[in-house]
Amino acid sequence: MHITLIAGARPNFIKISPIINAIKKKQLDGADIRYSLVHTGQHYDKLMSGLFFDELNIPEPDVNLAAGSGTQAEQTASIMVAFEKYLMEHPTDLVLVVGDVTSTMACSIVAKKMGIKLAHVEAGIRSFDMSMPEEINRIVTDSLADYFFITSDFAKDNLKKNGVPDEKVFFVGNVMIDSLMANMQRLRRPEIFEDLELENGKYIVLTLHRPNNVDDIDTLLTMLGTIDENVNGTPVVFPIHPRTEQRLKGVDYHFANIRFVKPLGYLEFIYTIKHSMAVITDSGGITEETTIMHIPCMTLRDNTERMETCTVGTNELIGTNPKNLVPALQKLFAGEWKQGGIPRMWDGKTAERIVDIILKEFSR
Repeated sequence: MHITLIAGARPNFIKISPIINAIKKKQLDGADIRYSLVHTGQHYDKLMSGLFFDELNIPEPDVNLAAGSGTQAEQTASIMVAFEKYLMEHPTDLVLVVGDVTSTMACSIVAKKMGIKLAHVEAGIRSFDMSMPEEINRIVTDSLADYFFITSDFAKDNLKKNGVPDEKVFFVGNVMIDSLMANMQRLRRPEIFEDLELENGKYIVLTLHRPNNVDDIDTLLTMLGTIDENVNGTPVVFPIHPRTEQRLKGVDYHFANIRFVKPLGYLEFIYTIKHSMAVITDSGGITEETTIMHIPCMTLRDNTERMETCTVGTNELIGTNPKNLVPALQKLFAGEWKQGGIPRMWDGKTAERIVDIILKEFSR
C-alpha cells in the first residue's frame, strides 16, 4: 500500500517524522508499505532548511507544492489546486494529515473528493472557539476522515458526540511526544545561555503569538509589563515570534527582566524549556511538551484543545486577562505548583501504533 503524508508547517514535520520512521521499520520487516511526503509550502520558515530536516531525521519532501502565503481562502485554494494535480499524477491508497493547519483541511477536502481514504492524526481535539481558524480546520477534517487517531479521552468524547462510529476511532497517544522522546538525548544548549548568563532552573520561558494577545499593542505591552513586574527579578527568555516582533516595531518599551531573543531551532528550544523554572505561553503544542518534562506551564488563553495537559499535566489555563497571571506567578514562586502526571499512551510509541493499525485496516 502507499500512504501520502501531508505537512504544511514546521510543527507538522515534527509530528510526521516518527510516522516515517515507523513506516521504515515496517519496511525492514517486509511489510508492503510505501510513502510519499508532500510539503504544501503553506509556511516559509528560514529554519525549515536542510539542517532542520537533518537534525530531526526527516527526509526531504518528495514535492513542495509552494502554496505560499495569502488570505485563508487564497491559501486554501492554492493548496487544493496543487494537491489535486499532484494526486492525479501520483495515485495513493491513503492520505494522512496531522494537526489542524490550513493544509490539513485543504488536502482532506481534495482527497475525499477524489475518493481516497483519509486518516487524521490528532483527530477530535476541540477548543470550541470558532474564532480560531484551527478549530474550523479540525471540524472540517473530522467531518471527512475515515480513520481517526486520537490523543485523549476528550477527543474520543468529541468525536462520539459528532456521530463518529467507535470502530473508526483509535486511541494511539500523542505523536508529538514521539519526536520529543526520540530527540531528548540530542538537545543542544543554545548560545543565549552564555550571552544572557542563564542558570538551569532559574529562568522562565515566554512565547506569545496569538492575535488576541499580540495584535493590539496596548494589550501586548500590558501583558509583558505584568509579567516583568511579577517574576521577582527572574530572567524571562522570550524567543519572539515574527508576528509579535512586527507589532513591537517602532514602539518605545523597556522591561527589566524580559530578554528578547530570536526564534530557536527545535533542539535548542526544547533544551531551553527542559531547563527552565516554568513556561508562559499561548501555544498548544508547548503545553504538551511541558507536561512530559514536568515543567510548570501557564497558558494565556481562555480555552484549550488539549485539556489533558490541565487535568493530568502541569498546565493551567490562565486566560487572556493579564491580572490572572499575578496569583499564578505567586503560586509558582511559593513552590505550590502541581506536579502533574503523564497522559495515557504518551509513551513515544504512538507512530508505531498508527502504522500497525493502518496496515491491519488495509489488509482486510
